[in-house]
Amino acid sequence: MTLLAILAGMYIGFGGIMALTAMTQVEPYGLKKVLGGAVFTVGLMLVVIAGAELFTGNVLMLTSVYARKITVKQLLRNWIVVYVFNLIGSLLIAWMLLKTGLWGNKEAINDFGKAAVAVANAKATLTFSQAFFRGMLCNILVDLAVILALAADSVEGRILGIFFPIMTFVAIGFEHSVANMSLIPIGLFIKAASNYGPETLNWMSFWKNIFAVTLGNIVGPGIFLTVFYYLSYYRPSQSQPKN
Repeated sequence: MTLLAILAGMYIGFGGIMALTAMTQVEPYGLKKVLGGAVFTVGLMLVVIAGAELFTGNVLMLTSVYARKITVKQLLRNWIVVYVFNLIGSLLIAWMLLKTGLWGNKEAINDFGKAAVAVANAKATLTFSQAFFRGMLCNILVDLAVILALAADSVEGRILGIFFPIMTFVAIGFEHSVANMSLIPIGLFIKAASNYGPETLNWMSFWKNIFAVTLGNIVGPGIFLTVFYYLSYYRPSQSQPKN
C-alpha cells in the first residue's frame, strides 16, 4: 500500500505538471483553464487504470464503515498511511522537476517557472474557508470520476468516466489536496532556487492550504456521496431462515 501511495502522489504530480505546461502563456482565461483541466486528467487516469492508492479516492471507504464492513480504526489507518505516502510521492516529483531545469535557472527563470510560482502562490494565499469549500466541491467530482471509472468495463470507458469530472474541477478552480502537495512545493522549490516569488509563498502557507483542503476533500464526498448513496441504495443482506 505504501509503494502504491507514493506512485499515486507522483501520478497526480505528473498531471499537475502537464496542466502547468499547457496553461503557460495561454489566453483567454477560460480557454486556459479548460485546457489545463483536460490534460490534468492524466493524473487520475494513471491512478485508476495503472493502479495506485490515492487518499482522495479512499474517502469513498466511508461507505464501508457505514455498512459495517470495515472499522473506523481500519479506515483511519488506511487514510493516514496513504496520505503520508501520497505526500512523499508528491514532494519527490516536485523535487525531481526542480532538478530537470525545465523552469529555467537561478539567473533566468522561464515562463513555465513563473507560471508554477504564480499558481503555487494563488493556492497558498487562499483563506481557510475558500480552500475548505473548494476542497469539498473538488472531491465530490473526483470521487464521482472514480465511481464512473469503476462502473466501466473497458479502459476506454474508464478514461471517459474520469475525463469530464476531473476537467470540470480543474477548470472551475477547485482544490485537490494531493495535487497541491506537488503544485505548491514546485513553486516553493523554484522560489528557493531562483529567489523569484512573493513572501506570501512559504511552507507555513503550504501547510495551511493542505490542512483546509484536506478537510474539505473529506467532508464533501463524505456527506454528499457516501452518506447519500448509502441511504439511497444500501440494503443489508437478509439472514438465511433457520430450518
